[in-house]
Amino acid sequence: MELNELRVLVEQDAQIDDTQLDTESLRLPALHNKYLNFYHDAKLRYEKASNEYNRLYRLKWEYYTGKMDQETLDKKGWEPFQHNILKQDIPIFMNSDEDLCKRKEVITYVKSIVEYLEDVVKEITFRHTKIKNAIEWRRFLSGA
Repeated sequence: MELNELRVLVEQDAQIDDTQLDTESLRLPALHNKYLNFYHDAKLRYEKASNEYNRLYRLKWEYYTGKMDQETLDKKGWEPFQHNILKQDIPIFMNSDEDLCKRKEVITYVKSIVEYLEDVVKEITFRHTKIKNAIEWRRFLSGA
C-alpha cells in the first residue's frame, strides 16, 4: 500500500463517533490489528529494499574498482568502467550512481511508510485512553 492511500485510510479510521464511544472502544482491537499488519508488511518491504540496495552496492563497488568479471558485466548489460579512480574517490562515484540513488529513494520512501505506520499503531494503542477521558468528561458535565 502506498503512503497516500494509507493517509486517506488512516484519516477515515481516525474519526471517532463521539455519540457511540462504546462502539468505538470495541472497534480498537480490529483497528490495531489492521494497522499492525500494514506495519509488518511495510517493515518486510523495507528489509527487502535494504537488502537489494546492499547487493547492488557491492556490485557497483566491484564495477567502479575494476574487480567485476566480464561475465557479470555482460549479464548486467554494463560496459567496463574505463577510468582508474583513487580509492578515496570511490564514494563520489557510488553516491552519484543513478541505480544506487534510485534504490536509496525506494528505501527512504518505504522507511517513511514504516515510521508513519509505527506512529499510527502507537496512536491506536492509546486510543482507549482518549475514549475513556471523553466518557469521564461527559459524566462530569452531566453531574454524575
